[in-house]
Amino acid sequence: MVPRRVGKGSQKRARFERLKIEVEKFVFANPGCSAQSIVANLAHDKSMRNHGLTPRKIGFFISRNLSKSLTWWQDHKAGRRVYGKIENQANLSKSK
Repeated sequence: MVPRRVGKGSQKRARFERLKIEVEKFVFANPGCSAQSIVANLAHDKSMRNHGLTPRKIGFFISRNLSKSLTWWQDHKAGRRVYGKIENQANLSKSK
């Protein structure tokens, strides 16, 4: 039987934080991008091939973890979600 590992999961946390930063950075630079283009950028340009990223996982990741800074809308021409920065983020926090 394998002994139970005791730890804080620092590598998992570091991957999570890096993924958050890289996704935000890409979407801020390329508003209106699809999940497929985000995955392509991360897997090929940022060497995150071993993270098991798929467009579906990126879509779930953005909606669960980056909903305060990123939003999505439907691209009716292509029939898919595209992602962008939430505009007037400072104004939203002031009005609450």
